[in-house]
Amino acid sequence: MIFCIEDEESIRDLMIYTLNGAGFDAKGFSDGKGFFEALQQERPRLILLDIMLPGEDGISILKRLRSKEETAGIPVMMATAKGTEYDKVMGLDLGADDYLVKPFGMMEMISRIRAVLRRTEAGYKDKGKILQMGALELNPETYAVSADGERVQLTLKEHKLLRILMENPKRVFTRDQLLESVWGIEYAGETRTVDVHVATLRTKLGQCGSYIETVRGVGYRIGGDV
Repeated sequence: MIFCIEDEESIRDLMIYTLNGAGFDAKGFSDGKGFFEALQQERPRLILLDIMLPGEDGISILKRLRSKEETAGIPVMMATAKGTEYDKVMGLDLGADDYLVKPFGMMEMISRIRAVLRRTEAGYKDKGKILQMGALELNPETYAVSADGERVQLTLKEHKLLRILMENPKRVFTRDQLLESVWGIEYAGETRTVDVHVATLRTKLGQCGSYIETVRGVGYRIGGDV
């Protein structure tokens, strides 16, 4: 099931019609209130979220989703007319998995949804396995992360980045490999994004942040000396 939160009825109906035609079940909501009521009854595979909504806006809805363990792992794709670089960066840094700028083609929407689902659902294969390294622990099922026994709050992108590294201890990843795995091929070449997120992740992890090593001229790895 895909949830579409879009206040313009004609656009919402077209999105649902297109999703149905592509083999997806979909439900539409005009505001956050109806969406959160439905979320109590059903967990969608993905959420399409507009920013400019009546009442609670899409950014606030995204923050609420990412702040709770039971909804933090649901993929969210922003679909909005707010297309400045600032808007895109803010949405992605808050945990959106992709960002579509209106007007967009329905076939592009379907293609991007499938790409997001491939990336996110592939991570569920070993979902029940708790990852541990020294004093660092990550639970892929609950999205809980602890460092030196203290709970650490991560954004979805930071969590994905840390999980990829912890699932492959001592393996060196290039920045391009991490960029494609965490952000998707659409952001190829924007390797500075990886450096910024690694720096933030190290800070949040405290002393455990030193587990993430920079391999000069290549990229990053975790656990070289742990």
